[in-house]
Amino acid sequence: MKYLVMVQGSQADYEAMVGRGSAQSPAWDKAQVQAMFDHMEGINKELAARGEMLDAQGLAAPSTARFVTVDAQGEPLVTDGPYAETKEVLAGYWVLDCDSLDRVTEIAAQVARCPVPPGSPDHPVVIRPIDETGPRQD
Repeated sequence: MKYLVMVQGSQADYEAMVGRGSAQSPAWDKAQVQAMFDHMEGINKELAARGEMLDAQGLAAPSTARFVTVDAQGEPLVTDGPYAETKEVLAGYWVLDCDSLDRVTEIAAQVARCPVPPGSPDHPVVIRPIDETGPRQD
């Protein structure tokens, strides 16, 4: 079965990883950033070797996001950057093909063990099964 495994973060986390800490997320040093990348690379190599990884990507900072909606006339309304009330956003993901929910849960726990500086926020790793049933025939 295919699963989407998502890691969450915030703009404050992205700022912290480049050394600009805040009350929400302490500043990371270069060694801590490298430890995080090494951890994730190890996971990716293991998943690729087992044939479970279909795709994996880290996403750019939320400040680079663009939100597109439409107005009452169907014209696009574009907003750059995250909305002020947005606390957590998708920071990265894996698309995995695993034998069971238990196996993908093991992987998510491995992702959650990523080293971070003391005092960093604790963001959950989210697992969502990918619905491959096709369109509903109600």
